[in-house]
Amino acid sequence: MLTSASLHPDSTMTGGVATGLPWIERAPGAPYFVTDTGEPWTPIGQNDAISWRELSGLLGRRDLPGVERHLRGLRDRGVTCLRLMLEYAEGEEHYFERPAGNFVPAMVELWDDLFALCERVGLYILLTPMDTFFTWIRFDQHPYNRAHGGPCADRSQLMVCPETRALVKARLAFATERWGGSGALFAWDLWNEMHPAQGDNRPDAFPNYIDDVSPFLRNLEIRLHGRAHLQCVSVFGPELIWKPWIVEPIFRHPLLDFANSHFYEEGTIDDPMDTVAPAVSAGRLTREALAEINDLRPFFDSEHGPIHTFKDHGITLPEAYDDEYFRHIQWAHLASGGAGGGMRWPNRSPHELTPGMRAAQGALSGFLPLIDWPRFLRRNLNDEIAVEAGAVHAFGCGDASQAVVWLLRQELGEAVEGRRFVASGGTVAATIRVPGLAPGRYRATLFDTQAGRETGQVEAEADDAGLRLSLLLTSGDLAMAIRAA
Repeated sequence: MLTSASLHPDSTMTGGVATGLPWIERAPGAPYFVTDTGEPWTPIGQNDAISWRELSGLLGRRDLPGVERHLRGLRDRGVTCLRLMLEYAEGEEHYFERPAGNFVPAMVELWDDLFALCERVGLYILLTPMDTFFTWIRFDQHPYNRAHGGPCADRSQLMVCPETRALVKARLAFATERWGGSGALFAWDLWNEMHPAQGDNRPDAFPNYIDDVSPFLRNLEIRLHGRAHLQCVSVFGPELIWKPWIVEPIFRHPLLDFANSHFYEEGTIDDPMDTVAPAVSAGRLTREALAEINDLRPFFDSEHGPIHTFKDHGITLPEAYDDEYFRHIQWAHLASGGAGGGMRWPNRSPHELTPGMRAAQGALSGFLPLIDWPRFLRRNLNDEIAVEAGAVHAFGCGDASQAVVWLLRQELGEAVEGRRFVASGGTVAATIRVPGLAPGRYRATLFDTQAGRETGQVEAEADDAGLRLSLLLTSGDLAMAIRAA
């Protein structure tokens, strides 16, 4: 088996070597993230793949300068994090092992270069060991298949086959030995989109995997690096409804540091016919997720997007419409108490976020300094915020001294090719009451989510009934950061 010592010995990204980029940790007293120097850090980004156009120059070092320009452009637009699979098995040239247990030199070189570039640029990676979707649908070709010399007799055994589990652990061990000393590794998603079908539909498949793999990797990292990167697992969100017994390991497993779900709700998020219903769904799904968490672990949606529209109908949404759909989901997620704006799976042709989506990420980044996140002990307030006047949906979270509120107009405009934007003409006068803030005087900083800038401030007094604010929406939505005046 090839090892990190025998592959590219000139690489600067070898295991155990500490690097300059700060590591990411959980905030000690709030459900958000900080750097190891105590600075607030928020995951703003999307899912990417080493085979997609923007990163395709990595393989064989075909265009490293082009990849670096792309990464710098992301950073300059407020992106902090990419979610990536160590192996993306849509085709065969990106197998990380071939045959099973033997690491492909070209892929190791690719990841050497990507970690070095992220270190230089200042971006982080949420890393998962394999793309389980294409591993599942192309299992007949995969090196882990017993027919190709691998250990796994059937794709339904991927999560529970002992020999396959040993390979996954060896892959994770190799990765942390070689790249785990880097602060650019934000966290491990120990298994992408856990699904009962990958674990022989055994009720104990999820906790069994976590109980085995999590301490193995954490103990190895502590031995190698003196500390361990954060850990989570992810899940296809609708499975939480269909198989409620998986809720416990996804949201409350004691070995995991934060919780992830993939927001692919049927009929709203996965095939959107307007840009309001998906936001309402994202807010509700975030609230439901937070209700399942019984400690201060952060939560965020690490995949969402129009998957049914794109994959099953073969439709790429019109750009302007998709931009608004994206922006609305992002703000619903943040205001409802998620860490950041969620991570879109592009579901476009090509698989890239649009300039409008990048601008929306930049706007979110500009809003973040208005809240003291490491001391924000928020609870979801979507159902508790009273809308006393105005046809708006209210999304919010808060504690006794801070709150984030996002208002979205309910009215829809005329349909364009069967899909409807939010109505944006005229002005909507809205009055809301935000509960939970301690009595006193507060300042609400108003934020234009499209322009990405502050537009004014409103001061008001909170009493035992909450903070009452009267506002004018001159566009489709309005965000607010509320703090003591």
